[in-house]
Amino acid sequence: MTTGAGMDIVVVGAGIGGLCAAACLLRDGHRVRVVEQSARPGELGAGVQMSANAMKVLEHLGLRGALEPHAVRPLAFEFRRWDSGAMLHRLPLGAAHEQRHGAPYFQLHRADLHGALLAAVQALAPDALHLGRRVQGVEERSDAAALRLDDGSALDAELVVGADGIKSVVRRHVLGDDRPVFTGQVAWRCTVPTAAIPPELRTDVVSTIWCGPQNHAVTYYLRGGELLNFVGCVERPWEEESWTAVAPWEELDADYRGWHPMVRAVVERVDRGACFRWALNNRVPSPVWGTERVTLLGDAVHATLPYLAQGAAMAIEDAAVLARCLALPQPLPERLRTYQDHRAPRTARVVRESTEMGELYHIGDAQAMQRAFDERNIARSRNEWLYPYDALRGPLTAGPA
Repeated sequence: MTTGAGMDIVVVGAGIGGLCAAACLLRDGHRVRVVEQSARPGELGAGVQMSANAMKVLEHLGLRGALEPHAVRPLAFEFRRWDSGAMLHRLPLGAAHEQRHGAPYFQLHRADLHGALLAAVQALAPDALHLGRRVQGVEERSDAAALRLDDGSALDAELVVGADGIKSVVRRHVLGDDRPVFTGQVAWRCTVPTAAIPPELRTDVVSTIWCGPQNHAVTYYLRGGELLNFVGCVERPWEEESWTAVAPWEELDADYRGWHPMVRAVVERVDRGACFRWALNNRVPSPVWGTERVTLLGDAVHATLPYLAQGAAMAIEDAAVLARCLALPQPLPERLRTYQDHRAPRTARVVRESTEMGELYHIGDAQAMQRAFDERNIARSRNEWLYPYDALRGPLTAGPA
């Protein structure tokens, strides 16, 4: 029985998850084409956090050397009260994270991570990327799956991998036309040159989560400390889900009026024409990820709130596990079910706990918030189940990771 080496695979979407899947699959000897609707591949947004569970895969792809010059290695997560700055909880990272989990914790600009993955794919297969091609639908036969493209053409493959994000076309083929659910929260994203922040108002080299009533903000450094990344997550009415939507600075200012001076220092120094804000959506996790010749990964199947800093990491894990499952000595539908049954419980837990983190971070009363943090013990929890996971070597069993 063939193990699937040399399969003809089409990956839909050239984001972080799609490119990571392509790189993993190409390394295993598959023929891979990546179909991307944009004419120019790239990543919007700003910061992305890569804990050890994701870094193990990136190191496997040989990317640590390319990423390290751009990375910041934070000393800790610090959870602080929005106004006083009082410490609620601390999760050590830095050397302790790498020693305990076998890989470092990197904070990166999304464009730097995306660029490294793109270069890896192009080095493995210069003709793998098919840009400016929008997928309209998916059809399956017993011997192939076919993508219908907007120019009227079709692409056949033995396997289609949907890595096309929260608005996935491939997902519709697998799970029907279920719509993402607005969570009642929106995210502000912007960056500020660190040199623009007075030294006395800069945080240490940590990722700081400022927690307040119906609102929280996260600050951390990027590009070797040259940039300070700001993410503000506030409960607001529905609005457009778009990474490119610019909102008035005056509304950002109002959302964080009265906050700690370190937060205000960022808000007051951002480029007022580059304050991006979009709706945060997710879905109820599905135990079904595919059909006999189509499968999903990343936000296409487990879109989540960003409050565990694991959205991109889960897509990277998916990519590595999918490649491993395709090497199993089983018929293709069984390999895809192994992938699905192994990954679905872990990613569902990430979705669930990310939602719970949002509730924790937005508690109004200071004493109630402190009690909730003490009961949760985030450092113990994440070090026990989240960060130790090894997508490259762990058993491919079903059930909780």
